[in-house]
Amino acid sequence: MNRRLVSAALLTAVLPFANMAFAKDAGTAGADTPYSVTGNVAIVSDYMFRGISQTWGGPAVQGGGDLTLKNGFAAGFWASSISKNSYPGGAMELDLYASCGASFNDGWSWRVGLYGYVYPGGNLDQAKPPLPSRSFNTLEVNAALTWKWLTLKYNYSLTDYFAVDAAQGYRGDSNGTQYIQLDAAIPLNDRWSLALHAAHTSIPARLVTPAGLLDPSYSDLGATLKYQFSAHWNASVGATYATNKSFYEHTESFLDPNDTKNVGGSRGFVMLQGTF
Repeated sequence: MNRRLVSAALLTAVLPFANMAFAKDAGTAGADTPYSVTGNVAIVSDYMFRGISQTWGGPAVQGGGDLTLKNGFAAGFWASSISKNSYPGGAMELDLYASCGASFNDGWSWRVGLYGYVYPGGNLDQAKPPLPSRSFNTLEVNAALTWKWLTLKYNYSLTDYFAVDAAQGYRGDSNGTQYIQLDAAIPLNDRWSLALHAAHTSIPARLVTPAGLLDPSYSDLGATLKYQFSAHWNASVGATYATNKSFYEHTESFLDPNDTKNVGGSRGFVMLQGTF
């Protein structure tokens, strides 16, 4: 079977800079109210998730909303346009998430949560030629520890990882995929901030090829510079890098096996985001 990458795409929000291409973190409740509700909208030149393009190198429209309670509970949703080359039959990624956490000592906090990625209409049976029916929906559990502007986060897939399974020629299950990330959110001044990111994806399944088994696991790095030019609007420019060139450089489209794309490697993006 030809290699066809199911590009990773589930949520990693609630904690800052988990995804370097966009921010979808829950807000903080005000001192005089038991909760806060926040929202965000964005246009990005390339939706990058864990170092992999979800839009086949094209732009995306994104937005979401978050509810945060003073007791440490947070929940929300986030959505983005995606490419049918990576998610046949689907045009949108919808993320649903909830978490709880608390602060302790000086500048420390912890948070645990669930993150679900849903792809309405997306299914392997919409590929050309069709594959056995299988949705891309994925569920992860996560835990994070933050010290001031530095966050260490662990994500664990409770389901197959974005439909990576035997139908695509993989040996072994992809449930139990782990994503370990270290993120730094560094304020430079009142308007400028810098986000740095390093992570590793460990996928237990292996792709069967005529040359032998291929390991889809990889590491990714990212840096994003953000400028807050008004109270509710900011602009960002960033760059990401994903390893394992031999696996991701010639990713085949689910709609046309002759259409290939380097969905990893070195990539840049720009983003305009509004928050309210």
